[in-house]
Amino acid sequence: MIPPGSRYVALGSSFAAGPGISPIVHKPAGRSGSNYPHLVAAELGLDLVDVTYSGATTAHLLTDSQDGAPPQLDAVGPETALVTITAGGNDLEYVGTFIRGSMLNTLAKPATVLGRRVANRIRARVSYLKDDADYQTVTDSLVAVVSGVRERAPQARVILVDYLALVGPSTRPRLDVPLNEEQLPSVAMMADGLAAAFAKAAATSGADLVAASAASLQHAIGSAEPWTTGFSLLRGVSYHPNAAGMRAVADLVLETLRS
Repeated sequence: MIPPGSRYVALGSSFAAGPGISPIVHKPAGRSGSNYPHLVAAELGLDLVDVTYSGATTAHLLTDSQDGAPPQLDAVGPETALVTITAGGNDLEYVGTFIRGSMLNTLAKPATVLGRRVANRIRARVSYLKDDADYQTVTDSLVAVVSGVRERAPQARVILVDYLALVGPSTRPRLDVPLNEEQLPSVAMMADGLAAAFAKAAATSGADLVAASAASLQHAIGSAEPWTTGFSLLRGVSYHPNAAGMRAVADLVLETLRS
């Protein structure tokens, strides 16, 4: 167990930051004060440094600035005792592809001239298929992040926390999400590929793995108690963790830390 008062650094993208979940404590990052890092830190009395940032790729963790913020790894120092990492989805345009496909189908449905024009523009940017090299690149990048953490904080416990499931057995095409019977399985395949990339990175690096993806399949969109939001064209944050999902991920991290 990590002692109270220890430094905890949270790295990652929007599935860690928590856009749309009140209270938002850093608007440019879409960072919530009720995201899983904040919940874990509050439970254990840790000194949290949360640099999670919506839209971040693994490059933003490793080397690249984002909106003027330094690479997230810069927040890790010798005193760091715990690091969680949730990133890689934006490298694959995972949620972005899901949103663009949903927007395409929603706008095309009215069959207006404007709707068709906008839909045609989006259609050119929607690709549900990734190859093995894309997923391997995510694995390699996550391993590099873990290595970067260990260079800066050799004693830190490092946990890879993968992405909550967006689609699951109860998700119905056209009804729960605006994707058809061919598109929805392709999104599920991307989710499986991302989860496998995390598992390989954990096995390669020796980091702990919190498989939020597997734990949340029965809480996907369309379930009785979803842990993620559905699609909205005009308001809210589509296809991201909700408050219940963040609480669930926090509990999974706490379970790992206590095991």
